[in-house]
This record gives sequence, C-alpha cells and structure tokens, in this order.
Amino acid sequence: MDMDSASSVVLQALTQATSQDTAVLKPAEEQLRQWETQPGFYSVLLNIFNNHMLDVNVRWLAVLYFKNGIDRYWRRVAPHALSEEEKTSLRAGLITNFNEPVNQIATQIAVLIAKVARLDCPRQWPELIPILLESVKGQDGLQQHRALLTFYHVTKTLASKRLAQDRRLFQDLASGIYSFACSLWGHHTDCFLQQIYARDEAAALSSLERTLLSLKVLRKLTVHGFQEPQQNMEVMVSCYSCGTGILEKLIFFCWCRQVGPDSTCREKLEKTIILYTKVLLDFLEYHPCAFIPLIQRSLEFGVTFERFIVQCMNLIKMIVKNDAYKPAKNIEDSKPESLEAHKIKTAFFTHPTLTEIGRRLVSHYFLLTEEELAMWEEDPESFAVEETGGDSWKYSLRPCTEVLFLDIFHNYSQTLTPVLLDMVQNLQGPTNVEDPVQLLMKDAVYNAVGLAAYELFDNVDFDQWFKNQLLGELQVNHHRYKLIRRRVIWLIGQWISVKFKSDLRPLLYEVILSLMQDPDLVVRIETSIFGLLFQLLQQVTECDTKMQVLHVISCVIERVNIQIRPYVGCLVQYLPLLWKQSEEHNMLRCAILTTLIHLVQGLGAESKNLYPFLLPVIQLSTDVSQPPHVYLLEDGLELWLVTLENSPAVTPELLRIFQNMSALLELSSENLRTCFQIVNAYIYLSATEFLQNYAESLCRSFCDLLKDITNEGQVQVLKVVEIALKVSPILGAHMFQPLLPAVFRGIVDGERYPVVMSTYLGIMGRVLLQNSSFFSSLLTQMASECSQEMDQLLGSVIEMWVDRMDNITQPERRKLSSLALLSLLPSDNSVIQDKFCGIINICVEALHDVMTEDPETGTFKDCMLMSHFEEPKLSDDEEPPTEQDKRKKLLALEDPVHSVSLQQFVYEKLKAQQAMMGDQGFGVLMETVDTELVRQLQEFLQGL
Repeated sequence: MDMDSASSVVLQALTQATSQDTAVLKPAEEQLRQWETQPGFYSVLLNIFNNHMLDVNVRWLAVLYFKNGIDRYWRRVAPHALSEEEKTSLRAGLITNFNEPVNQIATQIAVLIAKVARLDCPRQWPELIPILLESVKGQDGLQQHRALLTFYHVTKTLASKRLAQDRRLFQDLASGIYSFACSLWGHHTDCFLQQIYARDEAAALSSLERTLLSLKVLRKLTVHGFQEPQQNMEVMVSCYSCGTGILEKLIFFCWCRQVGPDSTCREKLEKTIILYTKVLLDFLEYHPCAFIPLIQRSLEFGVTFERFIVQCMNLIKMIVKNDAYKPAKNIEDSKPESLEAHKIKTAFFTHPTLTEIGRRLVSHYFLLTEEELAMWEEDPESFAVEETGGDSWKYSLRPCTEVLFLDIFHNYSQTLTPVLLDMVQNLQGPTNVEDPVQLLMKDAVYNAVGLAAYELFDNVDFDQWFKNQLLGELQVNHHRYKLIRRRVIWLIGQWISVKFKSDLRPLLYEVILSLMQDPDLVVRIETSIFGLLFQLLQQVTECDTKMQVLHVISCVIERVNIQIRPYVGCLVQYLPLLWKQSEEHNMLRCAILTTLIHLVQGLGAESKNLYPFLLPVIQLSTDVSQPPHVYLLEDGLELWLVTLENSPAVTPELLRIFQNMSALLELSSENLRTCFQIVNAYIYLSATEFLQNYAESLCRSFCDLLKDITNEGQVQVLKVVEIALKVSPILGAHMFQPLLPAVFRGIVDGERYPVVMSTYLGIMGRVLLQNSSFFSSLLTQMASECSQEMDQLLGSVIEMWVDRMDNITQPERRKLSSLALLSLLPSDNSVIQDKFCGIINICVEALHDVMTEDPETGTFKDCMLMSHFEEPKLSDDEEPPTEQDKRKKLLALEDPVHSVSLQQFVYEKLKAQQAMMGDQGFGVLMETVDTELVRQLQEFLQGL
C-alpha cells in the first residue's frame, strides 16, 4: 500500500465509516475490512490517529482498527500476518511521542501498545520500557501523564502472562524498575498532600491522577513481580506504607472534609484509597507469608474505618480464612510463620471481640434499609434482583457482610453459635406487625441462621422449629409480614439440604404453591409444574429474575432428563424470542445457553428439530470476531459439544460452524480441552465429510499449537489423531500425515513423558495394524530423513516399543500394541526376527491383561471381544446413552481391539512364522524367548 496515495483514501473511508447514514457507512466498513490484510495499512492508520488536526471520531476509529489488527495479524503465525519490517516501523512510531490530547484516544493507544508489548516485549521491543521510564521523568505534564498511563497498561498486560518463562521475564523487569516505581509513587503522593494542605485543588487533582496510575503500576509489580517478596526490603516497606501512614492520611482528608464532598478530587481520592486496600488484598492473596507482619495493623484498620467497610471486610475475611495462617493438626508439623500468624489472630479475636463483631454484623449490617424497603414496595422484582447481588455483587455491602459473617462463624463457631442462638431465642413467637424494628431484626437473624445452616447442624432441631414456629409465620397474611414470609421460605431453602425430614416435604410443597401466587415474593424452588415455571419466565421482566427462573428450569430438565420431552414445546417456541430480546444482555444469554445445553441433553436425537435456532446461536457464541464471545464462549462451546454428541447425523449447517474453530485453537485458552472434544465429536459423527473439509486447516492449527504447548495439551492434540485413525485408518493417516513424522521421531528418541509416549505408540499401532502400506511409506521417509537403513530404523522402533511398553496403562492400547507388532509376522526379515523375543514378551503381557479364565471349562477367552450392540437397560438414576455413545459402540464392533481375539491372532501368526521357517528354524527362534514366557504362552494357547 503506497503511503502517500493510501493516506487520503483510507482517511476518506474512515470519515465515511463514522457517518450515521448506513448507505455511506456500510461500503466504507467493507472497504476497510478488505484493507486489513494489505501491507502498509496499519502504518497509514498510525499516521492518521497521531495527526491531532484530524476529526476526533476519525482518529478514534483509526485506533480501534489498529487495535483489532493487532489481535488478528500481529502474531507471526497468523494468516496474512504483518511483515517484520512493518512491525518494526510501527513499534517505533507508537512510542515516538506521548502527547495525545484526547483522554479516550490516549487510553486506547496505551491499550494497543500494551497488546503489542504482550507479544513482543522484551525480545523484539527492548527499548519500550526504557523509553517509557524516560518519558515519565519528563517535566511536560501531558507527556508525563500519557507515558505513565501507557506504563500502567504495559505493566498490567505483562503481569497477566502466566507461562513460567513469561513470569520470569516479568520478575526480571520488576526487580529492575521497582525502586523507580516506588519513588514515582512517593513523589506524586507527597505532591498531592502538599497541594491539599495549600488548598490548590486543581493541582492536587492532577497529582492524584498520577498517584493513582503509579500505584496501579506498583500494585502489579509488587504482587506479580517477586516470588518471595519478604526477602526484598523495598517491597515490604512499600506494602507497610500502604497499610499505615499514607493510607490513614488520605482517609483523614476524606473525613475532615479537607476535600470538597462533591468534588472530582474527592471522588478520585476515594478511588485511590480503595486501590490502596486492593494492594493489601492482592498481596495477602498471593503472598500470605510475606503479609504476616501486616496482619495486626490490617485487622485494626479493618474494624476502625467503616467508611470503606467493603474493603475492610474483605481484608478481615481473607486474614480469617487464609490456610497459611492456620497451624497443622499436629502443632509440631506447623511452619513457624503459620504459628506466628495464628498467634497474632488469636490475640486479636478474643471472646468479647468476636461477640461484638457477630452481634454488630447481624443487628447492624444485615438490616434492610429504608431505601431497600421502598424499592420492594415499588418494584418487588427489581428488589429481589438487587438484594441477591445485582451487577455490583462483589462490591456491595450486604453480600460482603454475609461472606465475612460466614467465614468468621466457620472459624469461630464455638464462640459465635451461642451468640446467634440467643438472638433467635429473643425473637421466638409471632412478631407484632406494628413494630417495624422487630420485623427487621427477625429478618436479619433468620438470614444469619440460614447462612450458617451447616455450622448449626448439631445445635438446631430444624424440623421442630419448622413445625412449631416457621410454618405458622408463613401463614400470617398481613401485608407487613411479607418481609418475614419471604425470609422464612428462603431460610427453609437454605436448610432443606442440611436437615429437613422427607415426610415434611408435602406440607412444604403446599405452602410453596400458595406462596407462588403472592406477587410480593420471588420464591426459589427445586421442582414444580413445568408450565408454571414457563409462565413465570414470561411474566417477569428483569434480566436477573429471568436468569434465576431459567436456572430452575435447567435444574428441572437436568433432573428428569428424557422425561421432559412432552413438556418443552412451549419453552422451545419461546427461547428464540427471548434470545432476540436479550441482545444487549449477555449474562441472560449465558443463562439461555445453559438452558439449551440441558434441553439438548434431555431431547437427545430429537434436538435436531431445534437446529434452525440452535446452530446460529452456537455460531454467534463461538465466533471470536464477535464482541459477545467474551461472555458466551464457554457456554457456547459446551452447547456445541452436546449438540454434536446428541446429533443423529451431520448436516451441512452443523459442518459449517466448524469454520469458527481455527481462531479458537489459536487463542490457546482454558477452553482448549472442550475444543478438542468438539473436534473428536465431529470425527465420530462423520469422519469422511469432516476430514475432507477441515483436516488441512486443522493440521496447520495443530502444528502451530505443538510448538508451544504443555505435555497435557500435546496429548489432547495426539488423541484427535488417534481417534481419526481409529474411525478411518486410511483417511485419517492421509489427512494427518504432516503430524506423523514427529510421532515417529518421538518413539525413536524415547519420549520421556510417559503419557505422551503412550499416545505416540497408540497412534503408530493404529497405522501399523490398519494401514501397513502407509507405515511402509512413512518408514521410508523417516529413514531418508535420518540417513539410516530402513531395517535399522524399524529395529530401533520395535526396540523402543518393547522397552516403553510399561508407559501404556490402558488395556486397549496394550492389546493394540500386541496386535500391531504381531502384524509384522510372518517375516523373514532378520531385524524383525532379532526382535522376536521382545514381540512375544509384549504379547504375553497383553494376554495377561485381556484374557479371563472360564471357571467351568478352565479355558481362556479375550474379555475385550464384542460381538453385537445392545441398548443398555437403564435404572431410573442412569442417563440414557447419547448418539455419540452409540456411535462409539458401533465403531468398537469394527475395531480390531474388540473384534480380533488376541489369543487366536497370536496362534495364527506363530503358525505362519513356523510354516515360513520350518520346524527347526522356528524352534531356534523360540529358543531366544525366556522359558517362563514360553510356558505362559503355551498355557494361553492351550486348546487352539
């Protein structure tokens, strides 16, 4: 792409792509999409978004296209990858200056620099960090801020890498720049404090922004940059500063109104204080032993500064529940640091302190507020959603309080159980509906009893309490008592799986059905009439409520399995509409995906009738080029897998979805195992069509993966090849031919990882046994590459096979190895005859694995043989076989491992070898075998 001529046309296309007129917008987007793979396109984009004279919207769009291009084309192995020359030029251009005037664009540029750094720093981009540090030191305020913003995003991205080598590189970086990061943070914090004292709020805000960014950098370096931070004095000093003086000074300014209550500076100050506590929380989570010197001060801080109660509670909770702070059951086995931490905790959590904490949590923080009660009156459904967490669950006060209460109760139950039971005793009997304080207190105490159900198992006779107290409270119909009715039904839900007699359940079900008519209550139930649940799903309007109802529906479908089939017609018709309506609500779509997973499992082969809706849903959820995939991918992959497992036959549309897989494999994410299961399911479903369409691209993906993957991941790749050979030996070998030389070399070289070696031998066993001509051509190819004689190389393979047979633990693979090596017989090849003893040794071992003796006749039979397929008779608790289970059973009938008697095969091969060599020659050959092995072999072959 010529730079001068290209700049104007790209600029014009970007300008049109910001238009509100779709007739102008769509062609421009298509033109830009076509340019994505053109050399020089990203250099033009760089020039455009660096030109501050251009329209902000155009520059913003240029940054976004550049950022998306990094994801798609920056990796060296990506299709249409950028050239190394252009990448070098782009890297230099990105850090030429840090003077972007628009905040939003500056943030996007910082993010895209971090994306490049994740892939290239420090090896291909060693100058990045030094240039950032130098720019951060500059006197120009804008340049300093932008460089610091970029420094944070780069540090954050590099800290998130999890491979051992990447972690070591980040630790090297951290040790080199930690002193500078500490001094930077200290400098900006001091500037802020001085400016606040001088009441210069504008300057203070600027310094506070830099304090916040530098603290974010320091957080990543402190938490992820050191394996044993307690050995680094500077790290410990900076963490102690977070936990003591500086943090308390900042809180002081908030309390004393030194900063205006409604000012931007105050909002930023509160964010900074919360970030300080997050540094402590992260340090505690990742380095509990290093945190021990901070325990006492953190606990004191936690019970003092209620303004930041959520962060304080999280800090106390993590100290209370941290296993590193608990001594071993045998004190003598405890580590010294665990004993030290336990001593500090014991000194702090005295009986009076625990009693006060327990009572205060329940009687103060568990109480519903006036605002919450008003919300319930106005919109019961929204209240139910908000009260159970809503979008801000992690940082909202009530759930945080409940979690802290549970953790403290679990660790100090002997002290807190009598406290809670005393609170219950004081509230026995019906509560006066005219006394709102008592109603709220009873709600709070019942909440605590429900949360602590497992801890109270031995101290509460719940059946008696249900009959004598709770059942009566459910029947109080006064409008104000709905608070207690709601809490009681929730309380029963908490206890029903802990201690609740089955003969009381019919009575409970009657109450539940009557409560479902109460418009003020949102009731959670495990089983009910399916139609009633579906009706509720249609009536509610809040996304979170729909998600809860879908969860119950999913549980019901999962529980009754195929018996759900007569009742799902209405749901099947409604889900496409709900999916369309939830376009802006990805978490609701996740719930729909979960429901579809259970629905497909319940419908089995009948799920093919859902394909017009189901397959586009899978397509969207697993397409990494679509933004919703961030939320939908995991559930979408699971739905894809169960759809394949329950499919009676492949369809063109089902086959076409596999186009999404190449990009998924490139991600190498935690979903990789499910991706491999999907590939295997396609092979079982329709090996010929699937491999002919996708084996070539799949092979390329596998070759890329094998360059940088764990041993476990390598086994998953190899298992795909093994299954393909099992299902279709000829086509499988042909399609995955590029991978087989590496398997061959792994065997000859004696792969050290046993599971990988076992899989290598399983693959080669399939090739040798079921595609001998391909094995011969592979042997010829490898002999040429290794500059060895074919016979010599074959001898090495057999020798290593015999030597590493113990790596194979699965009986099927052990039998396969025996059949494969026996298939080399009869042979007059001197190398094979030289390895005859080893081959017999493997055969006898496999015979011991698979042969069972008939006690009546005293004869042996191969227990792996299968002669016909029968539908299994299932008990009520067993799930019916999927279509894939049936395919596997039918495949096993044709598999030599299950269709060929090893006993008979050994006998026939030995007879053929004897006929070839003559009795005398064969006798000499058998003399090379250990006499005990010969005796065992004769015993197995008796009667043939």
